[in-house]
Amino acid sequence: MPSADSAPTDEPTNSSTPALTKKRKRAPLALSPSRCGDYLQCPLLFRFRALDRLPEPKTVAQVKGTLVHAVLEEMHKLPREQRLYPAAVKQLKPTWADMCAKDKDLLELVPEEELYDFLVECRSLLRGYFEMENPQGFDAYATEMYVDTVLPNGVPVRGFIDRVDVAPTGQVRVVDYKTGKKPLPRYSDQAKFQMRFYALVYWRLYGRIPDQLRLMYLKVMDSMFLAPSKEELEYFERDLADLWAKIQADIEAGQFKTKTSKLCGWCPHQSLCPEFGGTPPEFVRP
Repeated sequence: MPSADSAPTDEPTNSSTPALTKKRKRAPLALSPSRCGDYLQCPLLFRFRALDRLPEPKTVAQVKGTLVHAVLEEMHKLPREQRLYPAAVKQLKPTWADMCAKDKDLLELVPEEELYDFLVECRSLLRGYFEMENPQGFDAYATEMYVDTVLPNGVPVRGFIDRVDVAPTGQVRVVDYKTGKKPLPRYSDQAKFQMRFYALVYWRLYGRIPDQLRLMYLKVMDSMFLAPSKEELEYFERDLADLWAKIQADIEAGQFKTKTSKLCGWCPHQSLCPEFGGTPPEFVRP
């Protein structure tokens, strides 16, 4: 699934332009579920990712999710009779080859001797999907829907919705695929945050509150369902406004606090963190 920070732009690219001189138009700062999560986890981490755009190494789990998402996206574009598990599995290798052609680093992340096991795990995730629903029974309204807008309170938001379904009755369902573990109920706030975020953005863009939000945990073949209300989304919208105000205040002050937790052990920017003896790079306001 693409990052919400890699927003599509209208800037033309020339494939013959040398890589060192090719420039990509940088999307203006906006909130996405992942960037909100970063700030709530640690404001300095938000700065490193959203403002400094420091590079981070990809993980096998991330690219596994990207591959499975890509196969499911293309599968839903096929005629109904072709939306079968064996057909989806056959798309794993060519889709992976396309990903590697665009990013040679993936060949080192998943070397040839580990590729078989990697694809077997991806195949298991696809099996989980087909056990959970029959894609031959409906047509997705949209897949990998890019959403980008400014909320009525002035907060810019963007992201990618994995899938939107619209029933013949007009009911709307927003679906998100998860390739990791399903969190215990007491740790599910982040997942619910993401779904409320997309429900709010969909509502503000299209004037219809989704009737159902569904998180599909393919690994364990289980789902989480939410049915958002107008009052709930309006309250959530105010929370986003408060979060955006804090971010803007930090940008103006040029200071982003650290917040230590057990997640620090997984942070790729520990060497730049004052909590671990590091020094952040000089801050440049966007």
